[in-house]
Amino acid sequence: MSAIPQADVPFDPRSTHAADEAEYFEYTSSANPIGAGLIQRIPFRSFPASLYESGPTRAIVLDLSAELGTPIPATGPSLRAHFLRVLAGERLHLDDVPTTSQLFYVMRGRGEALQGDQRVPFGAGDFVALPGDHTVTIAADEEAALYYVNDAPLLGYLGVAPTGPRFAPTHYPASRVQEELRKVAGDPRAAKRNRVSVLLGNSRFPQTRTVTHVLWAMFGIVPAHAEQKAHRHQSIALDLVVDCQPGCYSMVGELDAQGRSVRETRVDWEPGMVFVTPPGYWHAHYNESDQPALLVPIQDAGLHTYLRSLDIRFTQ
Repeated sequence: MSAIPQADVPFDPRSTHAADEAEYFEYTSSANPIGAGLIQRIPFRSFPASLYESGPTRAIVLDLSAELGTPIPATGPSLRAHFLRVLAGERLHLDDVPTTSQLFYVMRGRGEALQGDQRVPFGAGDFVALPGDHTVTIAADEEAALYYVNDAPLLGYLGVAPTGPRFAPTHYPASRVQEELRKVAGDPRAAKRNRVSVLLGNSRFPQTRTVTHVLWAMFGIVPAHAEQKAHRHQSIALDLVVDCQPGCYSMVGELDAQGRSVRETRVDWEPGMVFVTPPGYWHAHYNESDQPALLVPIQDAGLHTYLRSLDIRFTQ
């Protein structure tokens, strides 16, 4: 892969002539950087729960920056995912790289998310969305494990920092999220839907109906002995498996002209793991077990929806 300019290298515009950095390329050989080998596709990758099951308080970055050629740790070109482990009575201060959107899903434990003068209590199964204008501290009353995604790589690529918060700290309690999912799953039409899920929204973003202006979050169920047919979108999906039994998996690939899956990759699920679904690929979920499975995908689909580039499609 060709070297990618590093956005964090200091740049002094006074040191160059106005024409020094200009280049010119023939269109057909350069309009598709992936096809030309100039940039790499987002890779398939899984991150196991064993990364955070033991050890000291810490943040574990799910880092694909070497493959992506990003100047800062990243899980996708615009998103960075983490596992957070915080021991009882301890605090974890998250790095203060510029972000506009920070989303947490509490896998287990109890405590508070602290940002500026805001204190948001959390428990297992809660979601917490925070703006990116202040550093966040996670304080655990009992041992906690959280899944955390932010948009730091996007801001790093753009070379910008937030000028202020776009939304207030927002708490989605587990009891309410699970109640809303039960309503959706209990609808007689649920079995015919491509996904049985609840999307988290914020009243400040009525156009996109997303959890922040950049991030999209879903809390979904794959019922026992169910197949959720393939769909695709242009946003990256960073999928957390909340709970499942053996026999749950995703098939990720492409469709031929007849709508048949080709060049598929199978991703077997395990509780607490995260897997990357790259943009543009068709993906279907299967549950061959006797128990329902729960999934939390987080995407940059808030941004794509606003740009009108999400291009989500469903198989019939």
